[in-house]
Amino acid sequence: MSFARSTQTLDSQASWPLHSIAQTQAIEHQAQAALPPHTLMQRAGLATAQLALAIAPHAHTIWIACGPGNNGGDGLEAAIHLHAWGKHPIVTWPGQAGHAPVDAQHAWQRAVGAGVKFAEHAPDQFDLAIDALLGIGAQRAPDGLMAQWLNAMQSSSVPVLCVDVPTGLLADTGEWLGAPSLHQTHTTTQRHTLSLLTLKPGLFTADGRDAAGQVWLNTLGVDTELAPATAWLQKRAPVRASRAHNSHKGSFGHVAILGGSAGMSGAAALAGLAALHGGAGRVLVGVMDETARPSIAAAHPALMVRSPTELSLHESTVVCGCGGGDAVHALLPHVLSSSQQLVLDADALNAIARNTSLQHLLKQRNHRHKPTVLTPHPLEAARLLNCSVKEVQKNRLHAAQQLADVFQCVVVLKGSGSIVTSHKHQPIINASGNAQLATAGTGDVLAGLIAAYIARSEDAFVACCQAVFSHGHVADMWPAEGVALDAAWLAASVR
Repeated sequence: MSFARSTQTLDSQASWPLHSIAQTQAIEHQAQAALPPHTLMQRAGLATAQLALAIAPHAHTIWIACGPGNNGGDGLEAAIHLHAWGKHPIVTWPGQAGHAPVDAQHAWQRAVGAGVKFAEHAPDQFDLAIDALLGIGAQRAPDGLMAQWLNAMQSSSVPVLCVDVPTGLLADTGEWLGAPSLHQTHTTTQRHTLSLLTLKPGLFTADGRDAAGQVWLNTLGVDTELAPATAWLQKRAPVRASRAHNSHKGSFGHVAILGGSAGMSGAAALAGLAALHGGAGRVLVGVMDETARPSIAAAHPALMVRSPTELSLHESTVVCGCGGGDAVHALLPHVLSSSQQLVLDADALNAIARNTSLQHLLKQRNHRHKPTVLTPHPLEAARLLNCSVKEVQKNRLHAAQQLADVFQCVVVLKGSGSIVTSHKHQPIINASGNAQLATAGTGDVLAGLIAAYIARSEDAFVACCQAVFSHGHVADMWPAEGVALDAAWLAASVR
């Protein structure tokens, strides 16, 4: 297959390797040494031009904002092809002849020789914009002329195609360095990103999904399969074993939910319903609020509602924390010591973050071969790591891995591009889900679903990957457009 035809969406495989900037640059240098000069840039330009036509086949005036480096050189090469194909590309380029990198200088000379139109300012009208300003090496917020050009792109209603990485996004982390006004417009413009050579982790977590939009990949004819990856993108859930016909409720494990203090009993009920619909053979819900137990039992007879003291933790996969409030702290020493398989969520995580004795008990679980899963959102992760939410979100991969290494467990760091990792595995970035999950109760549903999958699986990491994807996939199928997702519907829909 020629490189010209190898631009592809990311739906053909269950998972894709993600490569850091350093890994991508190593691949690029190795390929350049084996190819004639300028080959990779010319391939990148052709791939960009071809994708531009696929995205906007009727576009005539195409604004290509080129930076002074090699990312701009890719844009210049794209302009040559678009001009040859009868389109009207207009290039804005802040570089200076003779001062650009060798490949970009060569591309500029070719573009000038081909008769491509250059302009000092962005055109007033255009049908498609191509962002070829800064590549994977950018480490600062765009300013000056580049910031103006980006603002003009984001303010327009036309599609935007980003070359390799959207300008303003850090390729390794997904941190957005641009102005907030630019970030806010990412969701109002049809956006595409053509990732070159490799897929970068920052495209799929934190601000990456908003900034990048639809991600495409072109390896430029370079074999990258053997290159080590820094993380993996999960596009489909790992295959789950089908249920044997000759089975019973004991075949699929027992889940025990601990939570639901005064005023928050609904959280425990949601986790229990998710565990039940997720396939657990039996679900017991230890509701801390005594007055709420009868109403939960009446509304959900399939759940076995109990007092927390009535639950046998060593025989179940335990979920602790959903709606637990401050009162859950008193339960945690016994939970951490006695549970065979344990999912810690919400208030349980907050209690552990405040108490070094509980942290010690948590770390000891791995030495006793008792699987543990933490499911923090960014604020809970920040409390556990004794840092700020901003620090967590600046590098979600690092924060998740740090939690997994410190506490020797599986971690699900929730948010845009949820991350599943452990002290034994490379991180997985989940591709399912959407902003509908940003509502109360959805985290409780996820905790219950994870427990159900763990109860049926020997591998907590694989079970978490399955559950996180399925949870997001159900949100993607939410049928009521324009209406906020109902966590109770989510709990009843997970499988």
